[in-house]
Amino acid sequence: MNKLVTLGASILLSATFSFADSTQAQAEALVKEGVAFCKEVGVAKCVEEFNKPESKFVRDDLYIWANDFNGVITAHPKKPLKGKNLLHYKDKDGTELFNEFIKKVKADGSGWVDYVWAHPKTGKQTPKTSFVIGIGEDQLIGAGVYK
Repeated sequence: MNKLVTLGASILLSATFSFADSTQAQAEALVKEGVAFCKEVGVAKCVEEFNKPESKFVRDDLYIWANDFNGVITAHPKKPLKGKNLLHYKDKDGTELFNEFIKKVKADGSGWVDYVWAHPKTGKQTPKTSFVIGIGEDQLIGAGVYK
């Protein structure tokens, strides 16, 4: 019986950790991995990969999205946003987050941007931060984590 309880506890603990929110370090590492992939296969092919729900760049609650410098979403594996212009989309606090992503990349090349986004587990608007970096001449990619 003790072995059964231990096995059950191990399974429960594993499930808890596999669904835990990702960290900023993991998001930044994923984006940098995405940049390397883009350099290897070209921007068009990497953006195509980022659009796939089963992409190698989707890991639990962490994924890469892409948008161009006009605010048009070029890749999003979790929501049907491809082709939508979200340049002036505002979160509940009034932040034009996609505009902020573009500004960050143009000013610094890469970095973190804070905003609010619906949490996939709770559906509640939750503080989030994303690491963004430019790819090609007029696009960026990013991945975010909930705070």
